[in-house]
Amino acid sequence: MSVCTICEGTGLVRALDAQKNWVSRACTCQAAERERRRITAARIPIRYKDCTLDTFEIYHEADRSLSDALTTARRFVEEYPVGTAGKGLLFVGSMGVGKTHLAVGVLQRLVRERGVKGLFCDYRELLKNIQNSYNPEVKTTELELLQPVFAAEVLVLDDLGAQKPNEWVQDTVALILNTRYNDRQTTIITTNYADLPAAAGALSDPERAAREPSLGDRIGDRMLSRLAEMCIRIRMSGKDCRQTGIKRARFG
Repeated sequence: MSVCTICEGTGLVRALDAQKNWVSRACTCQAAERERRRITAARIPIRYKDCTLDTFEIYHEADRSLSDALTTARRFVEEYPVGTAGKGLLFVGSMGVGKTHLAVGVLQRLVRERGVKGLFCDYRELLKNIQNSYNPEVKTTELELLQPVFAAEVLVLDDLGAQKPNEWVQDTVALILNTRYNDRQTTIITTNYADLPAAAGALSDPERAAREPSLGDRIGDRMLSRLAEMCIRIRMSGKDCRQTGIKRARFG
């Protein structure tokens, strides 16, 4: 790391106060270093490090929902935390429309401009790590893995519902969401599944198989209802930028 040319690595600079007395003050490099540490602690994957609200590009003839989503994301940052009152965001849409880009963009801006302690968490990776913690040879416990998730002032939970549902998965999701809901912690979620209830029991097996799974199918209707209380829903529609070659995020 290069040494600051202003304070020469001391972290302090001499300046005159209002009474014309020389005093020591923290160098601006200290604020930059604290910001760097907060970003590192947020564990944003390298792939998404350049995803900001300013680099979210609305391509020609894009669906109106994409520009509306960007507007809502910007407004959320401006109003946080008083205007958001503990609520988060739920980005819903098909693959490649930019949900993760906007979620990370909100997280980055809150970390950099508001000084929040944030955390990016991949849903499948988290569940896999928790399951692995049950191995007696693994030293990390479930509680140690979940503590940062519970404690984060702003949590991005990416790709909710991607893991095949079972009772353990749904119980774990319920623990995470209910804990953060009760503590009024801000949770930003992305999902590829429509935020609709689970398939009705009256459906036949062929009808159920032909039906596209919903978020209710993946996490349970009780948690789907909880999300309606926790988050502002943002639906996004459009082409899959990964498949069509449309430039969405500048990954460097």
